[in-house]
Amino acid sequence: MSEEIKHTAEQEGHPHKQRNTLFQVRLPLYIAMALVVGVLIGANTFSPSGNNPQSTAKGYLKFRDILSYIDRDYVDTVDIEKLSDYAITKMLEKLDPHTSYIPAEELAMARSYLEGDFEGIGVEFNIFKDTIYVITPLSGGPSEAAGIQAGDKIIKVDGKNLAGVGITNEMVFKHLRGAEGTKVNLSILRKGSSKPLTFNLQRNKIPTSSVDVSYMVNANTGYIKVSRFSANTFDEFKQALTSLKKKGMQQLILDLRGNPGGYMDHATRMADEFIAGDKLIVYTDGKGTKYDSKTHARTKGDFENGSLIVLVDEGSASASEIVAGALQDNDRALIVGRRSFGKGLVQMPIPLNDGSELRLTISRYYTPSGRSIQKSYVDGAEKYEQDMLQRFERGEYFHPDSSLFVDSLKYKTTKGRVVYGGGGIMPDVFVARDTTELSEYLSQLYTKNVIREYTLGYYRDNRKSLEKMSFERFNKSFDVSDKMLQELVKLAGEEGVVYNDAQFKRSKNLIRNNLKAFIARSVYGNKGFFPVLHESDEEFQQALKQFARAQRLAKGNS
Repeated sequence: MSEEIKHTAEQEGHPHKQRNTLFQVRLPLYIAMALVVGVLIGANTFSPSGNNPQSTAKGYLKFRDILSYIDRDYVDTVDIEKLSDYAITKMLEKLDPHTSYIPAEELAMARSYLEGDFEGIGVEFNIFKDTIYVITPLSGGPSEAAGIQAGDKIIKVDGKNLAGVGITNEMVFKHLRGAEGTKVNLSILRKGSSKPLTFNLQRNKIPTSSVDVSYMVNANTGYIKVSRFSANTFDEFKQALTSLKKKGMQQLILDLRGNPGGYMDHATRMADEFIAGDKLIVYTDGKGTKYDSKTHARTKGDFENGSLIVLVDEGSASASEIVAGALQDNDRALIVGRRSFGKGLVQMPIPLNDGSELRLTISRYYTPSGRSIQKSYVDGAEKYEQDMLQRFERGEYFHPDSSLFVDSLKYKTTKGRVVYGGGGIMPDVFVARDTTELSEYLSQLYTKNVIREYTLGYYRDNRKSLEKMSFERFNKSFDVSDKMLQELVKLAGEEGVVYNDAQFKRSKNLIRNNLKAFIARSVYGNKGFFPVLHESDEEFQQALKQFARAQRLAKGNS
Protein backbone atom coordinates (compact mmCIF):
# COMPACT_ATOMS: atom_id res chain seq x y z
CA MET A 1 0.00 0.00 0.00
CA SER A 2 1.23 3.49 -0.59
CA GLU A 3 0.78 6.66 1.36
CA GLU A 4 -1.78 8.16 -1.00
CA ILE A 5 -4.20 5.26 -0.41
CA LYS A 6 -4.52 3.25 -3.56
CA HIS A 7 -5.14 -0.37 -4.44
CA THR A 8 -2.06 -2.17 -3.29
CA ALA A 9 0.18 -3.25 -6.10
CA GLU A 10 0.68 -6.61 -4.47
CA GLN A 11 -3.07 -7.21 -4.72
CA GLU A 12 -3.53 -6.07 -8.30
CA GLY A 13 -5.60 -8.57 -10.19
CA HIS A 14 -5.73 -11.09 -7.36
CA PRO A 15 -9.07 -12.60 -6.38
CA HIS A 16 -8.23 -12.82 -2.68
CA LYS A 17 -7.19 -9.85 -0.57
CA GLN A 18 -6.38 -9.23 3.06
CA ARG A 19 -9.26 -8.34 5.38
CA ASN A 20 -9.86 -4.61 5.10
CA THR A 21 -10.81 -2.09 7.74
CA LEU A 22 -14.32 -0.59 7.66
CA PHE A 23 -12.90 2.55 6.09
CA GLN A 24 -11.17 0.57 3.33
CA VAL A 25 -14.39 -1.33 2.61
CA ARG A 26 -16.23 1.98 2.24
CA LEU A 27 -13.45 3.70 0.27
CA PRO A 28 -14.66 2.72 -3.25
CA LEU A 29 -18.08 4.14 -2.38
CA TYR A 30 -16.54 7.32 -1.00
CA ILE A 31 -14.61 7.68 -4.24
CA ALA A 32 -17.65 6.96 -6.35
CA MET A 33 -19.57 9.58 -4.37
CA ALA A 34 -16.96 12.27 -4.91
CA LEU A 35 -18.18 13.30 -8.37
CA VAL A 36 -17.94 17.06 -8.61
CA VAL A 37 -21.13 18.74 -9.82
CA GLY A 38 -19.95 22.26 -9.18
CA VAL A 39 -22.20 23.03 -6.22
CA LEU A 40 -21.11 23.40 -2.61
CA ILE A 41 -23.76 24.43 -0.12
CA GLY A 42 -23.03 25.53 3.43
CA ALA A 43 -25.17 23.96 6.13
CA ASN A 44 -24.48 26.08 9.17
CA THR A 45 -28.05 27.13 9.92
CA PHE A 46 -31.35 25.29 9.99
CA SER A 47 -33.68 26.61 7.33
CA PRO A 48 -36.41 24.13 6.31
CA SER A 49 -37.41 24.31 2.67
CA GLY A 50 -38.33 21.96 -0.13
CA ASN A 51 -41.57 20.08 -0.69
CA ASN A 52 -42.62 19.70 2.94
CA PRO A 53 -41.00 22.35 5.17
CA GLN A 54 -43.46 21.81 8.04
CA SER A 55 -42.58 18.10 8.39
CA THR A 56 -38.87 18.92 8.12
CA ALA A 57 -39.14 21.42 10.96
CA LYS A 58 -41.06 18.95 13.16
CA GLY A 59 -38.47 16.24 12.53
CA TYR A 60 -35.62 18.60 13.36
CA LEU A 61 -37.21 19.70 16.64
CA LYS A 62 -37.95 16.09 17.64
CA PHE A 63 -34.33 15.06 17.02
CA ARG A 64 -33.01 18.07 18.93
CA ASP A 65 -35.29 17.36 21.92
CA ILE A 66 -34.27 13.69 22.14
CA LEU A 67 -30.57 14.56 22.09
CA SER A 68 -31.13 17.18 24.78
CA TYR A 69 -32.94 14.73 27.05
CA ILE A 70 -30.23 12.10 26.62
CA ASP A 71 -27.47 14.61 27.33
CA ARG A 72 -29.23 15.99 30.42
CA ASP A 73 -31.01 13.04 32.02
CA TYR A 74 -29.67 9.71 30.74
CA VAL A 75 -28.24 7.54 33.53
CA ASP A 76 -24.76 7.21 31.98
CA THR A 77 -22.46 9.74 30.35
CA VAL A 78 -22.87 9.57 26.58
CA ASP A 79 -20.75 10.92 23.72
CA ILE A 80 -23.50 12.97 22.08
CA GLU A 81 -21.43 13.67 18.97
CA LYS A 82 -20.87 9.96 18.29
CA LEU A 83 -24.53 9.27 18.97
CA SER A 84 -25.55 11.96 16.48
CA ASP A 85 -23.19 10.58 13.84
CA TYR A 86 -24.71 7.12 14.31
CA ALA A 87 -28.27 8.44 14.04
CA ILE A 88 -27.44 10.39 10.88
CA THR A 89 -25.79 7.38 9.28
CA LYS A 90 -28.78 5.16 10.05
CA MET A 91 -31.21 7.78 8.72
CA LEU A 92 -29.37 8.08 5.41
CA GLU A 93 -29.45 4.29 4.93
CA LYS A 94 -33.20 4.71 4.30
CA LEU A 95 -32.53 6.79 1.19
CA ASP A 96 -30.13 5.11 -1.24
CA PRO A 97 -26.80 3.25 -1.01
CA HIS A 98 -24.67 6.25 -1.94
CA THR A 99 -26.07 9.15 0.04
CA SER A 100 -23.52 9.31 2.84
CA TYR A 101 -22.34 11.16 5.91
CA ILE A 102 -18.56 11.30 6.29
CA PRO A 103 -17.19 12.29 9.71
CA ALA A 104 -14.53 14.97 9.73
CA GLU A 105 -11.75 12.55 10.73
CA GLU A 106 -12.44 10.35 7.69
CA LEU A 107 -12.98 13.14 5.18
CA ALA A 108 -9.34 14.01 4.54
CA MET A 109 -8.52 10.38 3.82
CA ALA A 110 -11.54 9.98 1.52
CA ARG A 111 -10.54 13.09 -0.42
CA SER A 112 -6.85 12.24 -0.62
CA TYR A 113 -7.54 9.43 -3.07
CA LEU A 114 -8.71 12.01 -5.59
CA GLU A 115 -6.01 14.59 -5.08
CA GLY A 116 -3.32 14.95 -7.69
CA ASP A 117 -0.59 14.73 -5.09
CA PHE A 118 -0.12 14.47 -1.35
CA GLU A 119 2.38 15.50 1.27
CA GLY A 120 4.54 12.91 2.96
CA ILE A 121 7.80 10.96 2.70
CA GLY A 122 6.92 9.12 -0.52
CA VAL A 123 6.98 5.37 0.05
CA GLU A 124 4.79 2.52 -1.05
CA PHE A 125 4.59 0.05 1.80
CA ASN A 126 3.16 -3.28 2.82
CA ILE A 127 2.41 -4.66 6.31
CA PHE A 128 3.86 -8.16 6.70
CA LYS A 129 4.24 -9.98 10.02
CA ASP A 130 3.09 -6.77 11.76
CA THR A 131 6.07 -4.95 10.26
CA ILE A 132 6.10 -2.13 7.70
CA TYR A 133 8.07 -3.13 4.61
CA VAL A 134 9.01 -0.57 1.98
CA ILE A 135 7.86 -1.89 -1.40
CA THR A 136 9.41 1.02 -3.23
CA PRO A 137 10.31 4.67 -2.63
CA LEU A 138 8.15 6.81 -4.91
CA SER A 139 10.00 8.57 -7.69
CA GLY A 140 10.92 12.15 -6.85
CA GLY A 141 10.05 11.83 -3.17
CA PRO A 142 12.15 12.45 -0.03
CA SER A 143 12.59 8.72 0.66
CA GLU A 144 14.13 8.07 -2.75
CA ALA A 145 16.47 11.04 -2.34
CA ALA A 146 17.55 9.85 1.12
CA GLY A 147 18.41 6.36 -0.12
CA ILE A 148 15.59 4.32 1.41
CA GLN A 149 15.38 1.01 -0.46
CA ALA A 150 12.83 -1.65 -1.35
CA GLY A 151 12.74 -4.24 1.42
CA ASP A 152 13.67 -1.83 4.23
CA LYS A 153 11.68 -2.31 7.43
CA ILE A 154 10.36 0.84 9.16
CA ILE A 155 10.44 0.08 12.88
CA LYS A 156 10.23 3.55 14.46
CA VAL A 157 8.89 6.96 13.48
CA ASP A 158 10.08 9.92 15.58
CA GLY A 159 11.24 7.46 18.22
CA LYS A 160 7.84 5.76 18.50
CA ASN A 161 7.67 2.02 17.86
CA LEU A 162 5.64 1.35 14.72
CA ALA A 163 5.87 -2.42 14.57
CA GLY A 164 3.74 -4.95 16.39
CA VAL A 165 0.37 -6.60 16.61
CA GLY A 166 -2.55 -4.49 15.48
CA ILE A 167 -0.71 -2.04 13.23
CA THR A 168 -3.02 -0.73 10.50
CA ASN A 169 -2.64 1.23 7.25
CA GLU A 170 -4.37 4.21 8.87
CA MET A 171 -1.76 4.25 11.67
CA VAL A 172 1.03 4.31 9.08
CA PHE A 173 -0.61 7.14 7.13
CA LYS A 174 -1.00 9.15 10.32
CA HIS A 175 2.72 8.92 11.13
CA LEU A 176 4.28 9.18 7.66
CA ARG A 177 2.11 11.84 6.10
CA GLY A 178 2.24 15.47 7.15
CA ALA A 179 2.51 19.04 6.00
CA GLU A 180 5.13 19.96 3.44
CA GLY A 181 8.34 21.07 5.13
CA THR A 182 7.77 19.20 8.39
CA LYS A 183 10.47 16.76 9.47
CA VAL A 184 10.31 13.10 10.45
CA ASN A 185 12.89 10.69 11.84
CA LEU A 186 12.81 7.04 10.69
CA SER A 187 14.56 4.00 12.16
CA ILE A 188 15.12 1.43 9.44
CA LEU A 189 16.22 -2.21 9.56
CA ARG A 190 18.02 -3.26 6.38
CA LYS A 191 19.28 -6.68 5.42
CA GLY A 192 23.05 -6.79 5.85
CA SER A 193 23.12 -4.02 8.47
CA SER A 194 23.68 -5.14 12.08
CA LYS A 195 22.15 -1.97 13.56
CA PRO A 196 19.09 0.13 12.64
CA LEU A 197 19.75 2.96 10.20
CA THR A 198 18.50 6.46 10.95
CA PHE A 199 17.00 8.74 8.31
CA ASN A 200 15.96 12.35 8.88
CA LEU A 201 13.51 13.33 6.15
CA GLN A 202 11.64 16.49 5.29
CA ARG A 203 8.14 15.85 3.98
CA ASN A 204 7.33 17.18 0.56
CA LYS A 205 4.64 17.07 -2.11
CA ILE A 206 4.58 13.64 -3.72
CA PRO A 207 3.10 13.39 -7.21
CA THR A 208 0.79 10.42 -7.66
CA SER A 209 -0.46 8.72 -10.78
CA SER A 210 -3.89 7.40 -11.75
CA VAL A 211 -2.65 6.03 -15.07
CA ASP A 212 -0.91 2.93 -13.74
CA VAL A 213 0.85 2.08 -16.98
CA SER A 214 0.85 2.63 -20.73
CA TYR A 215 2.89 0.57 -23.17
CA MET A 216 2.97 -0.87 -26.67
CA VAL A 217 1.77 -4.48 -26.63
CA ASN A 218 3.04 -4.98 -30.19
CA ALA A 219 3.99 -2.82 -33.16
CA ASN A 220 0.55 -1.23 -33.54
CA THR A 221 -1.38 -2.00 -30.31
CA GLY A 222 -1.30 0.30 -27.30
CA TYR A 223 -2.50 -0.30 -23.76
CA ILE A 224 -3.48 2.23 -21.07
CA LYS A 225 -4.64 1.28 -17.56
CA VAL A 226 -6.51 3.94 -15.58
CA SER A 227 -7.03 3.08 -11.90
CA ARG A 228 -9.22 6.06 -10.87
CA PHE A 229 -10.43 9.47 -12.06
CA SER A 230 -8.56 11.93 -9.86
CA ALA A 231 -7.34 15.51 -10.15
CA ASN A 232 -4.61 14.76 -12.74
CA THR A 233 -6.16 11.81 -14.56
CA PHE A 234 -7.01 13.48 -17.85
CA ASP A 235 -3.58 15.11 -18.21
CA GLU A 236 -1.86 11.78 -17.46
CA PHE A 237 -4.13 9.97 -19.91
CA LYS A 238 -3.57 12.56 -22.64
CA GLN A 239 0.20 12.32 -22.20
CA ALA A 240 0.06 8.52 -22.40
CA LEU A 241 -2.15 8.61 -25.49
CA THR A 242 0.15 11.07 -27.26
CA SER A 243 3.23 8.99 -26.41
CA LEU A 244 1.68 5.78 -27.74
CA LYS A 245 0.59 7.47 -30.97
CA LYS A 246 4.17 8.61 -31.54
CA LYS A 247 5.25 4.97 -31.18
CA GLY A 248 2.92 3.92 -33.99
CA MET A 249 -0.25 2.97 -32.11
CA GLN A 250 -3.18 2.27 -34.43
CA GLN A 251 -5.42 0.39 -32.00
CA LEU A 252 -5.87 0.70 -28.23
CA ILE A 253 -6.97 -1.27 -25.17
CA LEU A 254 -8.27 1.08 -22.46
CA ASP A 255 -8.35 -0.86 -19.18
CA LEU A 256 -10.93 0.38 -16.65
CA ARG A 257 -11.17 -2.83 -14.64
CA GLY A 258 -11.33 -2.20 -10.91
CA ASN A 259 -11.60 1.56 -11.46
CA PRO A 260 -14.08 2.84 -8.82
CA GLY A 261 -14.61 6.24 -10.47
CA GLY A 262 -13.92 9.76 -9.28
CA TYR A 263 -14.26 13.14 -10.98
CA MET A 264 -16.92 13.13 -13.70
CA ASP A 265 -15.35 15.88 -15.81
CA HIS A 266 -12.17 13.83 -16.24
CA ALA A 267 -14.29 10.91 -17.44
CA THR A 268 -16.22 12.95 -19.98
CA ARG A 269 -13.05 14.61 -21.28
CA MET A 270 -11.50 11.18 -21.72
CA ALA A 271 -14.54 9.96 -23.66
CA ASP A 272 -14.36 13.12 -25.79
CA GLU A 273 -10.87 12.12 -26.97
CA PHE A 274 -12.46 9.15 -28.77
CA ILE A 275 -15.82 10.59 -29.92
CA ALA A 276 -16.08 12.86 -32.98
CA GLY A 277 -18.54 15.72 -33.47
CA ASP A 278 -20.91 16.87 -30.75
CA LYS A 279 -22.44 13.51 -29.81
CA LEU A 280 -24.03 13.04 -26.38
CA ILE A 281 -21.71 11.52 -23.75
CA VAL A 282 -23.93 11.38 -20.65
CA TYR A 283 -26.95 13.09 -19.14
CA THR A 284 -28.40 13.45 -15.64
CA ASP A 285 -31.99 13.62 -14.46
CA GLY A 286 -33.07 14.67 -10.98
CA LYS A 287 -36.07 16.10 -9.11
CA GLY A 288 -37.40 18.91 -11.26
CA THR A 289 -34.81 20.40 -13.60
CA LYS A 290 -32.35 22.02 -11.18
CA TYR A 291 -29.76 19.26 -11.45
CA ASP A 292 -30.52 18.03 -14.97
CA SER A 293 -27.63 18.27 -17.42
CA LYS A 294 -26.36 17.01 -20.77
CA THR A 295 -22.69 16.60 -21.67
CA HIS A 296 -21.68 16.47 -25.33
CA ALA A 297 -18.40 15.89 -27.10
CA ARG A 298 -16.91 19.27 -27.92
CA THR A 299 -13.24 18.97 -28.86
CA LYS A 300 -11.23 17.34 -31.62
CA GLY A 301 -9.95 14.21 -29.92
CA ASP A 302 -6.56 12.57 -30.40
CA PHE A 303 -7.96 9.10 -31.16
CA GLU A 304 -11.33 9.46 -32.87
CA ASN A 305 -10.79 6.86 -35.60
CA GLY A 306 -8.59 3.95 -34.49
CA SER A 307 -9.90 0.61 -33.22
CA LEU A 308 -10.75 0.80 -29.51
CA ILE A 309 -11.47 -1.85 -26.89
CA VAL A 310 -12.49 -1.00 -23.31
CA LEU A 311 -11.99 -3.58 -20.55
CA VAL A 312 -14.50 -3.47 -17.66
CA ASP A 313 -15.46 -5.77 -14.81
CA GLU A 314 -17.62 -5.79 -11.69
CA GLY A 315 -15.16 -3.38 -10.04
CA SER A 316 -15.60 -0.68 -12.72
CA ALA A 317 -17.92 1.94 -11.26
CA SER A 318 -19.32 5.43 -11.70
CA ALA A 319 -17.03 7.55 -13.88
CA SER A 320 -15.66 4.35 -15.47
CA GLU A 321 -19.19 3.39 -16.45
CA ILE A 322 -19.80 6.84 -17.93
CA VAL A 323 -16.81 6.36 -20.25
CA ALA A 324 -17.73 2.79 -21.20
CA GLY A 325 -21.42 3.63 -21.71
CA ALA A 326 -20.69 6.67 -23.87
CA LEU A 327 -18.27 4.77 -26.10
CA GLN A 328 -20.60 1.79 -26.42
CA ASP A 329 -23.76 3.79 -27.16
CA ASN A 330 -21.95 5.90 -29.75
CA ASP A 331 -20.64 2.71 -31.42
CA ARG A 332 -17.10 3.93 -30.83
CA ALA A 333 -15.64 1.07 -28.78
CA LEU A 334 -16.07 -2.63 -28.19
CA ILE A 335 -16.66 -3.32 -24.49
CA VAL A 336 -14.99 -6.51 -23.27
CA GLY A 337 -15.22 -8.18 -19.85
CA ARG A 338 -18.11 -8.49 -17.40
CA ARG A 339 -21.01 -6.32 -16.26
CA SER A 340 -19.75 -3.25 -14.44
CA PHE A 341 -20.64 -2.28 -10.86
CA GLY A 342 -23.77 -0.19 -11.54
CA LYS A 343 -23.19 3.10 -9.69
CA GLY A 344 -25.15 5.81 -11.47
CA LEU A 345 -26.34 8.14 -8.72
CA VAL A 346 -24.96 11.68 -8.58
CA GLN A 347 -23.92 13.06 -5.18
CA MET A 348 -23.55 16.69 -4.20
CA PRO A 349 -20.93 17.29 -1.47
CA ILE A 350 -22.34 19.54 1.29
CA PRO A 351 -19.83 20.70 3.95
CA LEU A 352 -21.22 20.80 7.50
CA ASN A 353 -20.19 23.16 10.26
CA ASP A 354 -18.05 20.65 12.21
CA GLY A 355 -15.84 19.76 9.23
CA SER A 356 -17.84 16.68 8.28
CA GLU A 357 -19.64 16.30 4.97
CA LEU A 358 -22.99 15.14 3.63
CA ARG A 359 -22.97 13.64 0.15
CA LEU A 360 -26.55 13.80 -1.04
CA THR A 361 -27.90 12.06 -4.13
CA ILE A 362 -29.47 14.68 -6.40
CA SER A 363 -29.84 12.93 -9.78
CA ARG A 364 -29.14 9.81 -11.87
CA TYR A 365 -26.70 9.21 -14.71
CA TYR A 366 -27.95 7.93 -18.06
CA THR A 367 -25.98 6.74 -21.07
CA PRO A 368 -26.74 8.35 -24.47
CA SER A 369 -29.20 5.57 -25.37
CA GLY A 370 -31.20 6.22 -22.18
CA ARG A 371 -29.88 3.41 -19.95
CA SER A 372 -29.70 4.18 -16.23
CA ILE A 373 -26.28 3.13 -15.00
CA GLN A 374 -27.52 2.60 -11.44
CA LYS A 375 -28.41 -0.96 -10.44
CA SER A 376 -31.54 -1.55 -8.37
CA TYR A 377 -31.50 -0.93 -4.63
CA VAL A 378 -35.22 -1.46 -3.91
CA ASP A 379 -34.53 -4.59 -1.83
CA GLY A 380 -32.60 -2.66 0.78
CA ALA A 381 -29.04 -1.80 1.73
CA GLU A 382 -28.03 -5.29 2.83
CA LYS A 383 -28.90 -6.93 -0.48
CA TYR A 384 -27.31 -4.06 -2.36
CA GLU A 385 -24.06 -4.54 -0.47
CA GLN A 386 -24.17 -8.27 -1.19
CA ASP A 387 -24.67 -7.78 -4.92
CA MET A 388 -21.15 -8.92 -5.84
CA LEU A 389 -21.59 -12.11 -3.82
CA GLN A 390 -24.99 -12.70 -5.39
CA ARG A 391 -23.52 -12.32 -8.87
CA PHE A 392 -20.99 -14.98 -7.98
CA GLU A 393 -23.65 -17.31 -6.57
CA ARG A 394 -25.84 -16.85 -9.66
CA GLY A 395 -22.88 -17.75 -11.82
CA GLU A 396 -22.79 -14.34 -13.54
CA TYR A 397 -18.99 -14.23 -13.35
CA PHE A 398 -18.87 -17.36 -15.49
CA HIS A 399 -21.70 -16.81 -18.00
CA PRO A 400 -24.01 -13.88 -18.88
CA ASP A 401 -27.07 -13.55 -16.62
CA SER A 402 -30.05 -14.27 -18.91
CA SER A 403 -32.44 -12.39 -16.59
CA LEU A 404 -30.77 -9.15 -17.65
CA PHE A 405 -31.28 -9.72 -21.38
CA VAL A 406 -35.00 -9.07 -21.71
CA ASP A 407 -37.02 -6.75 -23.95
CA SER A 408 -37.81 -4.33 -21.13
CA LEU A 409 -34.08 -3.68 -20.70
CA LYS A 410 -33.29 -3.39 -24.43
CA TYR A 411 -31.89 -0.16 -25.88
CA LYS A 412 -30.27 0.77 -29.17
CA THR A 413 -27.01 2.53 -29.98
CA THR A 414 -26.73 5.35 -32.53
CA LYS A 415 -26.26 2.76 -35.31
CA GLY A 416 -29.01 0.47 -34.09
CA ARG A 417 -26.98 -2.12 -32.19
CA VAL A 418 -28.88 -3.65 -29.27
CA VAL A 419 -27.48 -2.98 -25.80
CA TYR A 420 -29.01 -3.77 -22.43
CA GLY A 421 -29.72 -1.88 -19.24
CA GLY A 422 -30.37 -3.41 -15.85
CA GLY A 423 -27.63 -1.69 -13.93
CA GLY A 424 -24.03 -1.32 -14.96
CA ILE A 425 -22.63 -1.56 -18.48
CA MET A 426 -23.15 -4.88 -20.24
CA PRO A 427 -20.08 -5.84 -22.31
CA ASP A 428 -20.30 -6.62 -26.01
CA VAL A 429 -17.93 -9.53 -25.45
CA PHE A 430 -18.33 -11.45 -22.21
CA VAL A 431 -15.20 -12.97 -20.63
CA ALA A 432 -15.69 -15.39 -17.75
CA ARG A 433 -13.50 -15.24 -14.67
CA ASP A 434 -10.64 -17.62 -15.20
CA THR A 435 -10.54 -19.96 -12.21
CA THR A 436 -8.67 -22.87 -13.80
CA GLU A 437 -5.43 -22.12 -11.95
CA LEU A 438 -6.87 -20.77 -8.71
CA SER A 439 -6.68 -22.77 -5.50
CA GLU A 440 -6.94 -22.35 -1.75
CA TYR A 441 -3.16 -22.72 -1.52
CA LEU A 442 -2.68 -19.80 -3.91
CA SER A 443 -5.26 -17.82 -1.96
CA GLN A 444 -3.22 -18.31 1.21
CA LEU A 445 -0.06 -17.14 -0.57
CA TYR A 446 -1.89 -13.93 -1.47
CA THR A 447 -3.52 -13.49 1.92
CA LYS A 448 -0.27 -13.96 3.83
CA ASN A 449 1.65 -11.73 1.37
CA VAL A 450 4.12 -14.55 0.79
CA ILE A 451 4.58 -13.93 -2.95
CA ARG A 452 5.29 -10.25 -2.42
CA GLU A 453 7.65 -10.93 0.47
CA TYR A 454 9.59 -13.58 -1.47
CA THR A 455 10.03 -11.38 -4.53
CA LEU A 456 11.22 -8.44 -2.43
CA GLY A 457 13.88 -10.70 -0.90
CA TYR A 458 14.87 -12.06 -4.30
CA TYR A 459 15.23 -8.54 -5.65
CA ARG A 460 17.38 -7.48 -2.68
CA ASP A 461 19.69 -10.47 -3.15
CA ASN A 462 20.02 -10.12 -6.93
CA ARG A 463 19.63 -6.39 -7.40
CA LYS A 464 22.91 -5.69 -9.19
CA SER A 465 22.52 -8.37 -11.85
CA LEU A 466 18.82 -7.60 -12.40
CA GLU A 467 19.36 -3.88 -12.88
CA LYS A 468 21.94 -4.51 -15.59
CA MET A 469 19.26 -6.08 -17.80
CA SER A 470 16.85 -4.22 -20.04
CA PHE A 471 13.23 -5.20 -19.55
CA GLU A 472 13.11 -6.74 -23.02
CA ARG A 473 16.01 -9.03 -22.15
CA PHE A 474 14.54 -9.85 -18.74
CA ASN A 475 11.14 -10.70 -20.23
CA LYS A 476 12.66 -13.05 -22.81
CA SER A 477 15.34 -14.74 -20.73
CA PHE A 478 14.27 -14.71 -17.07
CA ASP A 479 12.58 -17.90 -15.90
CA VAL A 480 11.30 -18.73 -12.45
CA SER A 481 13.25 -21.86 -11.55
CA ASP A 482 12.07 -24.89 -9.60
CA LYS A 483 14.52 -23.87 -6.88
CA MET A 484 12.73 -20.52 -6.54
CA LEU A 485 9.40 -22.32 -6.23
CA GLN A 486 10.84 -24.56 -3.51
CA GLU A 487 12.09 -21.47 -1.64
CA LEU A 488 8.64 -19.93 -1.91
CA VAL A 489 7.00 -23.07 -0.54
CA LYS A 490 9.45 -23.07 2.38
CA LEU A 491 8.71 -19.41 3.19
CA ALA A 492 4.98 -20.13 2.95
CA GLY A 493 5.36 -23.00 5.42
CA GLU A 494 7.11 -20.69 7.86
CA GLU A 495 4.08 -18.40 7.61
CA GLY A 496 1.65 -21.19 8.40
CA VAL A 497 0.52 -21.96 4.84
CA VAL A 498 0.06 -25.73 4.75
CA TYR A 499 1.45 -27.25 1.54
CA ASN A 500 -1.03 -29.03 -0.73
CA ASP A 501 0.64 -30.75 -3.67
CA ALA A 502 -2.44 -31.00 -5.90
CA GLN A 503 -3.35 -27.35 -5.36
CA PHE A 504 0.24 -26.24 -5.85
CA LYS A 505 0.43 -28.06 -9.19
CA ARG A 506 -2.89 -26.54 -10.26
CA SER A 507 -1.62 -23.01 -9.56
CA LYS A 508 2.01 -23.57 -10.50
CA ASN A 509 2.02 -21.63 -13.79
CA LEU A 510 0.17 -18.69 -12.24
CA ILE A 511 2.59 -18.66 -9.30
CA ARG A 512 5.52 -18.58 -11.75
CA ASN A 513 3.89 -15.69 -13.59
CA ASN A 514 3.25 -13.74 -10.39
CA LEU A 515 6.79 -14.22 -9.11
CA LYS A 516 8.24 -12.98 -12.39
CA ALA A 517 5.81 -10.05 -12.51
CA PHE A 518 6.60 -8.81 -9.00
CA ILE A 519 10.34 -9.18 -9.53
CA ALA A 520 9.92 -7.15 -12.73
CA ARG A 521 8.01 -4.53 -10.76
CA SER A 522 10.85 -4.13 -8.27
CA VAL A 523 13.30 -3.59 -11.15
CA TYR A 524 11.29 -1.75 -13.81
CA GLY A 525 8.16 -0.48 -12.05
CA ASN A 526 4.72 -0.91 -13.57
CA LYS A 527 6.15 -0.93 -17.09
CA GLY A 528 7.69 -4.28 -16.20
CA PHE A 529 4.95 -5.55 -13.91
CA PHE A 530 1.90 -5.32 -16.18
CA PRO A 531 3.33 -6.78 -19.43
CA VAL A 532 4.39 -9.90 -17.50
CA LEU A 533 1.12 -10.12 -15.58
CA HIS A 534 -0.87 -9.82 -18.81
CA GLU A 535 0.63 -13.05 -20.10
CA SER A 536 -1.69 -14.87 -17.67
CA ASP A 537 -4.56 -12.38 -17.86
CA GLU A 538 -7.43 -14.09 -19.72
CA GLU A 539 -9.46 -10.88 -20.15
CA PHE A 540 -6.48 -9.06 -21.65
CA GLN A 541 -5.71 -11.98 -23.95
CA GLN A 542 -9.33 -12.17 -25.10
CA ALA A 543 -9.33 -8.43 -25.80
CA LEU A 544 -6.35 -8.84 -28.14
CA LYS A 545 -8.38 -11.35 -30.15
CA GLN A 546 -11.31 -8.93 -30.65
CA PHE A 547 -9.67 -6.19 -32.69
CA ALA A 548 -11.18 -7.37 -35.99
CA ARG A 549 -14.62 -6.71 -34.50
CA ALA A 550 -13.47 -3.44 -32.94
CA GLN A 551 -12.10 -2.37 -36.31
CA ARG A 552 -15.49 -2.94 -37.96
CA LEU A 553 -17.04 -0.67 -35.32
CA ALA A 554 -14.38 1.99 -35.92
CA LYS A 555 -15.21 1.91 -39.64
CA GLY A 556 -18.92 2.33 -38.97
CA ASN A 557 -19.92 -1.31 -39.36
CA SER A 558 -21.53 -3.21 -36.52
